Amino acid sequence: MTRMNSMAVIFEAPERLAVGRVELPAPGDDDVVVDIDWSGISTGTERLLWSGSMPPFPGMGYPLVPGYESTGRITGAGRKAEGRIGEHVFVPGARCFGEIRGLFGGAASRVVVPANRVTTLDGKVGEAGVLLALAATAHHALTDSLPELIVGHGVLGRLLARLTIAMGGEPPVVWETNPGRCGGARGYPVADPTSDDRHDYRVIHEVSGDAELLDTLVGRIAKGGEIVLAGFYSERLAFTFPPAFMREARFRIAAEWQPADMAAVADFVATGALSLDGLITHRLDVAHAEDAYRTAFSNPACLKMILDWRAS
Repeated sequence: MTRMNSMAVIFEAPERLAVGRVELPAPGDDDVVVDIDWSGISTGTERLLWSGSMPPFPGMGYPLVPGYESTGRITGAGRKAEGRIGEHVFVPGARCFGEIRGLFGGAASRVVVPANRVTTLDGKVGEAGVLLALAATAHHALTDSLPELIVGHGVLGRLLARLTIAMGGEPPVVWETNPGRCGGARGYPVADPTSDDRHDYRVIHEVSGDAELLDTLVGRIAKGGEIVLAGFYSERLAFTFPPAFMREARFRIAAEWQPADMAAVADFVATGALSLDGLITHRLDVAHAEDAYRTAFSNPACLKMILDWRAS
C-alpha cells in the first residue's frame, strides 16, 4: 500500500494551533487504517497541552497532534487485519505522524493504528462514541469502590454517577458550584456543597481537578473513608495531616483506563445499561478547530466539544 496523507490538528506551541496535512506510513500486517468521523476535545489533559502547563510526561513536546477520543470506520488494513475492514471503531489516539508527536494523536482525519488498539462499536452509537474514553476512565476509577459523593458535574462526573447506578450502587450525591452545570442529572441529586451538611461519606470521588479541595474533602469523610482522585492535576496536591490522621483517611489515585475498562463500558453502552445521551453539547467542523478548542476550554456551558472530520 502506498503512503497516505491525513489532515490533523497540530499544536505547534502552547496556544498556537494549525490544521495541516501530515504523511502517514503504510499499515503493517497488524495495523488498520481508520477514517475518523468525530474526535472529542478533552478539557483536562488537552487543556494542559494547549496552555503549556502539562507536567513532564513521556512523549511530551511540540509540535504534537492531540486527542484520544475519536471514532471512525476502518477503510484499510494490513494482511492480518483485513477482516476488520468496514467496522465502526473507537480510536484512543495514534502515533503515526513521523516527526510530529502523537500525544495522543487522535485529532486527525485518518490514522494508522494497531488493530488491537481499536474497539468495535455499533454504528448506531455515532458521535457519542467519542465518550468511550471518559466512560472507561470512570469505570477504572470505580474498580475498587463505588462513590457516595462525586465532586464535579462535568462529563466525567456524570459518567461516574451513571455508571455507579448501572453497576448496582446507590445514587451518589454530586457536588457542583456552577449553577449552569447542575441540570442533566439522571437519577441522582446534584447539590451545592454549601447546602450539604453531611460529614460521613465513606467514598468520595474527586473529578473537578481542583487541587485545593483535599482539606475540605477530608472533613467530609467518615472514619476510614476514602478519597479517590480521578481528575488530572497540574498543581501540587497537599492536605493538613491532623484531620486526615484522626479519620484514618485513605487516598487513591485512579490512573489511565485499561482494555478491560473499555470492554466493560462498550458492553454497558451496547446493552443500554449506560446512556451517553446529553453529554455532547457543542460541535464544529475541523475548519473551525481553533474556535472549537477555545470554546471547549473557556465556555462553562460546554460540557463536551467534538470536531467533525467527515467533510475533510
